[in-house]
Amino acid sequence: MGQHRGRQQIPVVVLAGFLGSGKTTLLNHLLHRSGGSRIGAIVNDFGSVEIDAMAVAGALGDSTVSLGNGCLCCAVDASELDSYLARLASPAAGIDIIVIEASGLAEPRELVRMLLASEHPGIVYGGLVEVVDAAEFDDTRARHPEIDRHLALADLVVVNKLDRAEDGERVLGLVHSLTDRPAVVPATHGRVDPEFLFDCQPAGERIGQLSFDDLYDHGEHEHAGHLHAAYDSLSFVSEVPLEPRRLMAFLDSRPEGLYRIKGYVDFGPYDTRNRYAVHAVGRFLRFYPEPWPVGDARLTQLVLIGSGIDAAALEKELRACRNDAPHADEHGMWGVLRYVRDPEEQDDGRPYDSVG
Repeated sequence: MGQHRGRQQIPVVVLAGFLGSGKTTLLNHLLHRSGGSRIGAIVNDFGSVEIDAMAVAGALGDSTVSLGNGCLCCAVDASELDSYLARLASPAAGIDIIVIEASGLAEPRELVRMLLASEHPGIVYGGLVEVVDAAEFDDTRARHPEIDRHLALADLVVVNKLDRAEDGERVLGLVHSLTDRPAVVPATHGRVDPEFLFDCQPAGERIGQLSFDDLYDHGEHEHAGHLHAAYDSLSFVSEVPLEPRRLMAFLDSRPEGLYRIKGYVDFGPYDTRNRYAVHAVGRFLRFYPEPWPVGDARLTQLVLIGSGIDAAALEKELRACRNDAPHADEHGMWGVLRYVRDPEEQDDGRPYDSVG
């Protein structure tokens, strides 16, 4: 979320897609446009780690590389995932987001299940991004019918290589029909705005370190300035507290294409001591109660990011969640507290029947 809370967790994004869909190209694009953020990349694939940025990297071993802006890339077996997550999530690593590039033959639900089952307190699920090749989509479905299941599980689908597809609109429509409420974003050359996936930190924060933004020729991306047009965002601020039952009803019915929600919620008399940081990606949801900072105004501040969302309608629905009643219903917070993780219990932040 940009703010460095004591309990801030690093989002872990799973990047999946069949061979040739453009996963590595998309990962390279995120690295090059990280905005100063430090990305830990775990490449769960066979053979060598192929990342263009290794031209500026110094190898530390057969499977681990330290990149110029502090990124770490590891070719790992799934059984090693927890140890690498622990390493990347350590405060000393200074990582802002972890991206797991799954093998082109991997079953993404297994990686998602492993992340949701992880007991590491320093990470949080950041979504499943499925990359598909628009030009070869029909052939891919014929060879790998399980792609329909992958699309239904995804939080964000990147329909890549649209410039090479003869009937891109048909493919986009078909992908929409096969998904279960995720955001669907068209792309060429894997160019997706990183703000969709994570909060880019200003490069100036990395004093004394070269970032990819320093090393990379931004001219190549001049024609990609329209990237922001692929997503919509809404900033919502309210001085009036929100009523928890109304907010949960809003969250439970959040529309197709709404990919991320982040920010802080003031529940007023329902909890006068704490504000609630909220992290939602796809259908995953979690709240973090934390004491109000001394001197800070008590506001609800939310940012919603999606593709094809109706920002005006969403703002109207959020305004309908406001409630200035001075008293609280003692059971009103139950729905919110379901999504406050108890470290002693299994994570239920993502109600995916298909993952279990």
